[in-house]
Amino acid sequence: MTGNAARPPGAAARQVGRWARLLGGLAILALLLWQMGTGPFLDGVRRIDRAALAAAFAVSVLTTVCCAWRWRLVAGGFGVRLPLGRAVAAYYHAIFLNTTLPGGVVGDVHRALRHGLDISDVRLAVRAVVAERVIGLAVQLAATTVLLLVLPSPVRPYMPLVLAVAALLGAASWLTGRALSRPGSTRPVARWRDGLRRDAAQLRTALAAPGVLVGVVAVSALGVAGHLALFLLAARTAGATAPLPLLVPLTQLALLAMALPVSFAGWGPREGVAAWAFGAAGMTATQGVATAVTYGVLVLVAALPGAAVLLARMIAPAPARVGGSDV
Repeated sequence: MTGNAARPPGAAARQVGRWARLLGGLAILALLLWQMGTGPFLDGVRRIDRAALAAAFAVSVLTTVCCAWRWRLVAGGFGVRLPLGRAVAAYYHAIFLNTTLPGGVVGDVHRALRHGLDISDVRLAVRAVVAERVIGLAVQLAATTVLLLVLPSPVRPYMPLVLAVAALLGAASWLTGRALSRPGSTRPVARWRDGLRRDAAQLRTALAAPGVLVGVVAVSALGVAGHLALFLLAARTAGATAPLPLLVPLTQLALLAMALPVSFAGWGPREGVAAWAFGAAGMTATQGVATAVTYGVLVLVAALPGAAVLLARMIAPAPARVGGSDV
């Protein structure tokens, strides 16, 4: 039989999930357009000049190299050699796909699969990419938490409650893990538990390699600083005149919103959170939307080297693969 009967189990649910995430991001954008009109979106584009584009490109080079270096370090901890130059090219390619295709993760998926084919171990390459992305998100969460605790922001009064909820969720996760580790677990749960344990053990081993953990944290912190600097550049370009101690936590909140799995190539939650945060901080929601739109355009332009990498791979013959040296 063909059609739906030939699909693997869970394929329909995954397809529904992808459409739900895409439509969720579009729904947020539609709501903002309905409430504010096209003005903030157009202002976010009109104010961009060549100086802003040049600065964004320079900052993007720094952040991309830092992220590629983090990937290289994590892959090395997993025992896979990954030259920095190839890692940077692959990361630019991934960023370009992430910023132009729905979902925001297509580029990372392609990066993992291509590297896996080059080293003849797709599963290991996927684990390295997932570990690299999780570590980057963890550092961003830590930086955001510190900034929201130290600097004034609309959510600062609620930070004790947020930390308490996070602690409760962590305790619940730990207790759940303990319960699942007891004898008598069902076979699917046992397989999931054993797989999670293997992945965690492999990640610990990777980070335990000499210099890996320190290097990963350092380049991740530099990458977070680069993304923050780019968003602050977008805020100034969009006309925000608020002092930096006020803008920094607001931009961090908008950056964190981009990690939500409901977006259209990064658009949607970023603009929604920026509108709320800027409005709650005493500025205007339109200023927040304009800043987020400016950031999105700057990121898209700064990711254009990834388009060059994509074009080069399409017209050039595939290079010879030697062990784990290609990406």
